[in-house]
Amino acid sequence: VQNFGVSAKVGETPFFVIEADEYDTAFFDKRSKFVHYLPRTLILNNLEFDHADIFDDLNAIKKQFHHLMRTLPHTGKVIWPKDDVALDDVIKQGLWSESETLNGDWHYDLLSADGSQFNVLLNNELQGTVNWQAIGEHNVKNAIMAIAAARHVGIAVEHSIAALEEFISPKRRMELKADINNIKVYDDFAHHPTAIKTTLAGLRAKVSDEKIIAILEPRSNTMKMGVHQHTLLASLSDADDVLLFEPDNLNWSLKSQADNAGMQCFNSTQMIIDTVLENIMPNQHILIMSNGGFNGLHQHLVDGLAKKYSGE
Repeated sequence: VQNFGVSAKVGETPFFVIEADEYDTAFFDKRSKFVHYLPRTLILNNLEFDHADIFDDLNAIKKQFHHLMRTLPHTGKVIWPKDDVALDDVIKQGLWSESETLNGDWHYDLLSADGSQFNVLLNNELQGTVNWQAIGEHNVKNAIMAIAAARHVGIAVEHSIAALEEFISPKRRMELKADINNIKVYDDFAHHPTAIKTTLAGLRAKVSDEKIIAILEPRSNTMKMGVHQHTLLASLSDADDVLLFEPDNLNWSLKSQADNAGMQCFNSTQMIIDTVLENIMPNQHILIMSNGGFNGLHQHLVDGLAKKYSGE
């Protein structure tokens, strides 16, 4: 978290804020990690099939979310988006606590297409306007639910809005790594088709018709197993150019999918860097998406751009 300069810190209040998903706790404890935390305020962002190395199907993940719901006290509160079908199924399995919903109790009005400015509404009443550095409608939704959660522990909405205006996105969430000769290089952790699509949509809204070059490494276990192979390339539609990296341990052929879609696929990160450096022009945007180190591609590409435009 770039506002703090560290990934975690101990505060002076009795509140503890933690993010967790349905992934298993440890090799000796196959329960989802979030069942251990016993929250009083619970935000459910979204629910899609992932972690195919742990779960057989989406229903298996819903069951874990149901277990999480059962740990919430009746005086607690769950905050969730009404338009998420899978979460709606979880809620229908049992809701014993208070609840608030996005697109129910809470709404937002985008004042800029990229999500950098939006109105906050509670029960159809304007609470204030957020102007911040984050982009993408998915981040707007995250912000609304964070405001709702803070309100549940006694923080006024106006104070949350003021705090969000000082918010800096965490590392690897549309992090601007470099701006060289008006060529911007972004690093993002997106590795699921939905996250890839929403991340690119936010960048497209921000840069309008300027060229976006998307570089992707399918690195998660779910990606390696090929669960998302038929939806992955469609999620990249907002990019003008797509450069894909096919690792050795992929259980399916990314190259054959890329060939059918007219996209470039490489088995070498150096070839990706060379291709970008050969064709890059000012006023273009490079978005690198991976949930790993990507063989150091980020820094190698930045170094290559610096050298290209230094006159050497």
